[in-house]
Amino acid sequence: MADYSVIKAASYVLAHTPDMVIHNGTTQTTEMVVNPDSDYLKELPEHLRSYDDCLAYIPNQAYIGNVTNDELRAVPFPYYDKKSENPVRSGKYGEIMPQSEFYGLMQICDVFDLVLLEKDFAVKVKADLNAWGLLKEEQLAVLDKNQWEKAELERLVNEEHAEGLYENFELVGCVKRAHDVDVNLSAHTMLENIVTKASSVQSILNLLSKCDIDPDSIDYVIDCCEEACGDMNQRGGGNFAKAAAEVAGLNMATGSDVRGFCAGPAHAILDAASLVKAGTFKNVLVTAGGCTAKLGMNGKDHVKKGLPILEDCIGGFSVLISENDGVNPIIRNDIVGRHTVGTGSAPQNVIGSLVTDPLDRAGLKVTDVDKFAPELQNPDITKPAGAGDVPEANFKMIAALSVKRGDIARTDIPAFVKEHGLVGWAPTQGHIPSGVPFMGPLRDMILEGSATRGMIIGKGSLFLGRMTNLFDGVSFLVEKNPGKAEEKAAGGVSAAEIKAMIAESMRDFAESLLK
Repeated sequence: MADYSVIKAASYVLAHTPDMVIHNGTTQTTEMVVNPDSDYLKELPEHLRSYDDCLAYIPNQAYIGNVTNDELRAVPFPYYDKKSENPVRSGKYGEIMPQSEFYGLMQICDVFDLVLLEKDFAVKVKADLNAWGLLKEEQLAVLDKNQWEKAELERLVNEEHAEGLYENFELVGCVKRAHDVDVNLSAHTMLENIVTKASSVQSILNLLSKCDIDPDSIDYVIDCCEEACGDMNQRGGGNFAKAAAEVAGLNMATGSDVRGFCAGPAHAILDAASLVKAGTFKNVLVTAGGCTAKLGMNGKDHVKKGLPILEDCIGGFSVLISENDGVNPIIRNDIVGRHTVGTGSAPQNVIGSLVTDPLDRAGLKVTDVDKFAPELQNPDITKPAGAGDVPEANFKMIAALSVKRGDIARTDIPAFVKEHGLVGWAPTQGHIPSGVPFMGPLRDMILEGSATRGMIIGKGSLFLGRMTNLFDGVSFLVEKNPGKAEEKAAGGVSAAEIKAMIAESMRDFAESLLK
């Protein structure tokens, strides 16, 4: 078997940002323009969750690794009216950071002095981030420069087009524009980009710390968020990857950005796996920060139904893809599903191209895959908004195709969905839910022996950019590691033994020539 790359580590983080829901979520900022006196905007503050409520939200605990999918499945739906029995900030894969600390991390990630914080607020934030323990002393020292009074921050927001940063509805900082006329460097865009960078850094630092990864071992970084970094002459040119790597201390790494809407992370993982398998790099980190625009995206429906605002967190993740170590699960980048230009947008065609077609080419049945991970949006968020249970719909489509193929009987569909499917838990941060949140749990399941094979499915809507009406998607298999290829050969003889035998034969041949 080819020497595939492996999933070495994964991290998943959230930053609870309730004030940013009001001031930076597109649903809310648009409402402020078109209907500033709406009942929705008046009622919204009463529907924001506290940090403690955010911690106690069971899907959030699942995202950072404190609740398994089976445990989440056992929780009666809906989830919003129930609380975790043991809500904690830190989890197996990551953490949930409070808004105030996230503002401080944003300033540490800002290298052009665009983020300003009120002086007393900055003192508290520095103390909290120092206790966090993942930043260097010189990075924390950045917060000492804040001598700003609230009045000056208000002036910048009201007169200089700065974007305000709020804590409990009070102005505590701002993000300035980086250029007077370039809309790509406006305060709005700079805030979006700095938030994305900071949440990516948060996830990288968690991965390094929790998985004991040497920062200097990482050769290459691929960012796959949904934001665009650039100015008027190269809008969207990048590079988020290298910008985040710099703050996270990945001094030996270079990198670049990959974009593909919601399918971007799956494309990036395949890129990373291929680079490692080819020997171009030994350790490639795929990372993505979150998206302010999607905060409170379905807020109107949630408020209308008397629910809390459930989209109140910035999400982030990092996955480390490395050389085959003979232990960690391998990525089968030779068994890949592709939504091609000619696939079409019919749901059956989409699932067929991403699920059954690659399995057919590999001679596998659908039932040979222990778990499928397509779009994993939390149904607590999507069902009240009229979008239904997205993961369940995908699993039912996979089950229906399995019936058509003869892999299962029609009566087995409910059991198939439960056994091979997952309950959605990921935040609706665009690119975050599409398959990748399961890579950490799948790695653990395979290492523990409760699974042998899983499929990660990334899907995306390219028509959002108004360049094409096409849909998009890629998928790949993750399998139990059979052992490093170089350690095995035909007849159970290792490659090292073969090399020794060849060397011995060559010596014998050379000696015979000298006689």
